[in-house]
Parts: sequence; structure tokens; C-alpha cells
Amino acid sequence: QVQLVESGGGLVQAGGSLRLSCATSGRTFRSYNRGWFRQAPGKEREFVAAIHWSGGTTYYTDSVKGRFTISRDNAKNTVYLQMNSLKPEDTAVYYCAAKEAWSNVGSWYEYNYWGQGTQVTVSS
Repeated sequence: QVQLVESGGGLVQAGGSLRLSCATSGRTFRSYNRGWFRQAPGKEREFVAAIHWSGGTTYYTDSVKGRFTISRDNAKNTVYLQMNSLKPEDTAVYYCAAKEAWSNVGSWYEYNYWGQGTQVTVSS
């Protein structure tokens, strides 16, 4: 059974920080590219960030550049999303995902594996 399990969400004031983690169990995902997505109520799932399986390349949506950092520890099969300078518009359920090819990493339908999501709420 392959599982991606997110953690680290919560309630934070605007300007604060959170660090999300996505642990993988049941299979080694070291060679998989990883992404973070988010979905706010009434909105479509939105790409946030992606990281190449090697950790050498990252990609961000414009709205989080300079504030969020994606990283990975392949020895621990874990991907992280460090979120700083949080804004109320960052409020959403955050999902981690995995895919094999480093192409169309911003498209949620390209990903094969998903976590259950973790809620991030930023108060103003």
C-alpha cells in the first residue's frame, strides 16, 4: 500500500510561518518528482511548487515565489514545504503528490499519487 501523508498544517496569523511535511510509506519514491498543490473552498486545485527527484530543480507558482521553499530528504522519503510570510489568501487544504516524469509538473492531473491533505488557515 502506497501512502503519502501530509502533516504540519494549522492556524497561523498573517506574516507567520508553517512547515509542511509529506512522508512516503509503502514504496521508495526517491526517483519520483514531487509537487505541492492547494485547494481553497469553491476553487480549483492550484499548483504551488514542485521539486525534481534529484532535488536539483524546483519550480514555483508566481504567488509564492520568495515566500515558500520546497525541499526533499530522499533518505527519509520526505518532502517539505517551508511557508513564510503567510497571507490570508494562502488559506487552503494543501496536498502533496508524486509523478515519474519531470514534465507538466504544474498540472495536477499529471500526478499519480496523492496525500489526504492538510489544512492551512491564515488569519488576518
